[in-house]
This record gives sequence, C-alpha cells and structure tokens, in this order.
Amino acid sequence: MASPSLKESPSRASRGAILAIDYGRKRLGLALSDELGILARPLAVWTRTNRRRDLARLRDLCRQYAVSRIVVGWPLRLDGTPGEMAEESNRFADQVRKHLGLPVELADERLSSWEAQQVVEQAAERGRHSGRRTKTNDDVAAAVILRDYLTRRSGAA
Repeated sequence: MASPSLKESPSRASRGAILAIDYGRKRLGLALSDELGILARPLAVWTRTNRRRDLARLRDLCRQYAVSRIVVGWPLRLDGTPGEMAEESNRFADQVRKHLGLPVELADERLSSWEAQQVVEQAAERGRHSGRRTKTNDDVAAAVILRDYLTRRSGAA
C-alpha cells in the first residue's frame, strides 16, 4: 500500500486545471479549478460503473480540461485517524495515478459533505439551485475539498 503522504511540493510553474474527486463507492463528485489554480467550482456527479470505465471517463475528462493534477478526498475520522473509507480512497488514488500518469494527492476532507450541504441549503434559501435539495451534493463536496486544497497550497507557496 502506498503511503498516505502522497503530497508533492506545489510548484508555481505547474499550470493547468486541478481536478478534485470526492470518492464514494456509488458516486464520484468532481470539481475543477481554473488553470491558475485559484478558483474551485463543482463540475459533475458520476455514478460509478466499474474501475476500468471510471478510469477511462476520468482520463477523457482530464484531457478535455487539460488537468495537470488530481486531488482525491481523504475521509479521515474526526480524530484524524484513517478508517476503512480512507484506505479505500488511498487505493483509488493509487489506481488513478497509475492509469492516468498524473500527480495525485490525498486531501483531508473531514466535514466537507456537511459543509457542502450547508452551502446548498443557503443557496436554496436565496432562491438559487432550489432543485438541488433532492440531489446529491458530491460535486459541491468536491469543490469544498478543492477550495481547501488550493487555500493550503497558496499559503505554502
């Protein structure tokens, strides 16, 4: 098993969109940054099919958006220890790295789903995206993961 510390030092020279994935057994939430790595936006929610098909779809998406790096949400427990889903996300990140040949990092995603739900509810209260209440928020959770990653990365640069 690969080490959970998959971080590579960020480089201002590396330009291109960053894709964030909120990994789940049934769905993948996807978010994308701008090519400068400043803004994060929800992109899509994909229902998982099988590993080969999921990786092929990710490869196509990465080509379409000129993705230079991928961030996979790492669902640690509140006390910071990895559980079963954290190990599964780590294995998924290893597969993505191997099959796509792009740098892949794990990013702590504690409370991202909760925050995504809050964002969607607040938007609905303001009259935006009112239909989202019944849909999954995995893409918004991926955007939260990506936003936090970009914030940490810009602070470290």
